[in-house]
Amino acid sequence: MQFLMIFTPTDATPPEPQVYAELARFGEESAKAGILVSTGGMFPSSFGARVQLAKGKFSVTDGPFPESKEVMAGWAILNVGSKTEAIEVAQRFMTIAGEGETEVRQLMDPPQQVS
Repeated sequence: MQFLMIFTPTDATPPEPQVYAELARFGEESAKAGILVSTGGMFPSSFGARVQLAKGKFSVTDGPFPESKEVMAGWAILNVGSKTEAIEVAQRFMTIAGEGETEVRQLMDPPQQVS
């Protein structure tokens, strides 16, 4: 089973260099164990855009998005046996990354349906 893990820190301040080093070690260990499929961080919303389709017309809004209280900082795709295992990985990750919230969502294979 694959899960998407999205991390939103409480504090938008970039972590200290030693935190990045610990996260890199955790990522390497998780990848070697076959748990971590892919991961990455995100630039601030000022580097992004929102694309919206309403009534058949597209609109594009460039960042930043000051109305957003929560700013996602990073993501990972996990390969684990259950949602419980994905949550455990999220908890281990957050022990290093710091306070915030991590959303854990199972990914569907193309033929799967939501039931």
